[in-house]
Amino acid sequence: MKIYTGFHSVEERIRSAQNKKENGLKILYAKPGPRVKKILSQAKSQNIPCVETTEKELDSLVANLSETAKEHRGIVLISENEKQVSENKVDFDQFLKSIENKDSSIVVILDSITDPHNVGAIIRSCDQFGVDLVVLPERRGASESEIIGRSSAGASAWVQTSVVSNLVRTVEKLKEAGFWIYGADAGGETAGQTSLQGKIALVMGSEGSGISRLLEEK
Repeated sequence: MKIYTGFHSVEERIRSAQNKKENGLKILYAKPGPRVKKILSQAKSQNIPCVETTEKELDSLVANLSETAKEHRGIVLISENEKQVSENKVDFDQFLKSIENKDSSIVVILDSITDPHNVGAIIRSCDQFGVDLVVLPERRGASESEIIGRSSAGASAWVQTSVVSNLVRTVEKLKEAGFWIYGADAGGETAGQTSLQGKIALVMGSEGSGISRLLEEK
């Protein structure tokens, strides 16, 4: 069973169920305000059962979740057929194999971005721009999946992510697969002045020091 909390995450999960006729979804809510009423209307349009309960019951339901997820704000979505995993994780090498015959692809590499809220916001943008994969480092990077999921407004359930042990080696593999590698830098050319076509990978550095030296050299 997977539990969704927070307005954005619940709305995204309802959207993902659209036209799929999913079973095992249910919404529990307490003291509905305007935002909750809007979500309930969306859920009912998808024939998702909505059951009114108490704040105490909702608190009990989320008691074993992270501190962030415990802030249910009066509404919880339960998916009986899902495990409690919020990321859409894939193996990096399998991803490369899956796009061998594609002419274009976009990969975003996050180098030592430690704030999970920033990672979530980037993933949300990646969803809007049709990014195929977000690469995260195994170490020296944000790992709080619940915060990332909520900060991404549920987009982490849609955008593929891959956690790798070595970003430098990952960039080398991308080059071997025909990718051009670009680094985001305040002193560089604007995106509008750059021809970003074909298979491209965009490296985004940390909040303070930017892209690490070895990765920048690649």
